[in-house]
Amino acid sequence: MTEKSALVILTDGFEEMEAIAPIDLLRRAGVKVTTGSQTGKLLVTGRGGIIVQTDTTLDEAFQSEYNLIVLPGGPGHVHLRADEKIIERLRHQEASGRLIGAICAAPAVLHEAGLLEGRKYTAHFTMENELKEIQENSPVVTDKSITTSRGAGTATEFALELISQLISQQKAKEVAQSIHYCTVTTT
Repeated sequence: MTEKSALVILTDGFEEMEAIAPIDLLRRAGVKVTTGSQTGKLLVTGRGGIIVQTDTTLDEAFQSEYNLIVLPGGPGHVHLRADEKIIERLRHQEASGRLIGAICAAPAVLHEAGLLEGRKYTAHFTMENELKEIQENSPVVTDKSITTSRGAGTATEFALELISQLISQQKAKEVAQSIHYCTVTTT
């Protein structure tokens, strides 16, 4: 099996849990994860003030192809959707049949790229005015090559679904067991 690769795009104002959970769990699954900064600087600051050092800048990261591109949400999503290089790269990723994951407000970036048309998806409830077809009762939705999720509280489930799509359900189950992940049920 050839090594799978993923690019997680970070910018100032990203939601920390929505970035770190996928980075961590994808790496546990054996995926070569690259973090790329949209700001042009290696240090990016999350919405909660946590500073993360990325592996590279997005310009450098875009010199390679990835099996998966992940977009965390948070208020920083506005920077991602305003960046034409990101929009074009997402269109290329989808046209190439490779995977895309977007969580919280980040599905708006996919909307900007025209990638949600005719697809099932979910997103944070604050995006309901813009994203009219949010699947409200689903924490994670996969439709073909695109996986979306609701927000920070669904970040682990989102990451496990990305592993399932990228590698296998069995690998996702192994990673879930290794972290003692269990779904919460209410009565």
